[in-house]
Amino acid sequence: MSDSIYSQIGGAAAVDAAVDIFYRKVLTDDSISSFFDSTDMDAQRDKQKAFLTMVMGGPNDYTGRDLRTAHAPLVEQGLNEDHFMSVAGHLQATLEELNVPSNLTLAIMNVAVGTIDDVLNR
Repeated sequence: MSDSIYSQIGGAAAVDAAVDIFYRKVLTDDSISSFFDSTDMDAQRDKQKAFLTMVMGGPNDYTGRDLRTAHAPLVEQGLNEDHFMSVAGHLQATLEELNVPSNLTLAIMNVAVGTIDDVLNR
């Protein structure tokens, strides 16, 4: 049985580093940063770390709202596929910056991109 993606990338320390780098990229991207203007970023980072840990096969400590509920207010503010793809691009760039092997980056990106319909409530 193969190890989870979570363990293969280095566990909690790797997820922590990835989320911190990811949000630095997102928050400096003028095309999407406004969606985070009223967000408690410490809480957001914690939720994102728990969510990514869960989807990568690590411990399931995610207690946040489901993706549709969490993103519904953002969709009302105009969140669309272009914004989603910008965020996904930042995730991919983060994984590449951290030298995550390409097969694991692809697996993570497949999960991330697979959430588009839920995130965009369609």
